[in-house]
Amino acid sequence: MNQKNSLGLNSCFMDLDDPIELFKIWISEAEKKEINDPNALSLATTNQKNEPSVRMVLLKGVNKKGFVFYTNLDSPKSNDLKKNPKAEMCFHWKSLERQIRIFGSIVQVSDEEADTYFNSRPYESKIGAWASDQSKVMKKKEEFLKKIEELKNKYKDKEKVLRPKNWSGWCLSPITIEFWFGGKFRIHERLKYIKILNNWKKEILYP
Repeated sequence: MNQKNSLGLNSCFMDLDDPIELFKIWISEAEKKEINDPNALSLATTNQKNEPSVRMVLLKGVNKKGFVFYTNLDSPKSNDLKKNPKAEMCFHWKSLERQIRIFGSIVQVSDEEADTYFNSRPYESKIGAWASDQSKVMKKKEEFLKKIEELKNKYKDKEKVLRPKNWSGWCLSPITIEFWFGGKFRIHERLKYIKILNNWKKEILYP
């Protein structure tokens, strides 16, 4: 018989007042179980016409401000966020039968934060950030490969590849965070945290 927390939910929900701490525990466990990219998440945005768009990105940081990912600032997702700075993230770890949804407002990270992360990336990834006109039409793949080679010749010193000005990060500051745990016969368990001022309120949801 599974152990329960004080709310009567599976013990994996624990009894934490801060959902960020619970998130860190869950993703740490996912890192041990998921074969590829445990930090992968679906990111949902909307444009000015209220048309939704969703894609996979990689979480690159969690701090007191929120959840951080990086991308081209001219990409569709970035253009959506410039016009409507709210988004939702969804993590799903099938091997653990767990899911986390995070909704909130979003802001661009500082240049210093973006520089620090960019400098930590592999050389080839830095070159790729310069070479790619993300999501724009490519006539031939050879054009992209040629740009990569040209940039490698330009930036021969692998330690001196500067961050493109149109490449940075976004930080989602959570307003709600929902944790989901799969159960038999679809009797799932859901725990939602809602931020009220500087405190978090807990709610149990029906499956």
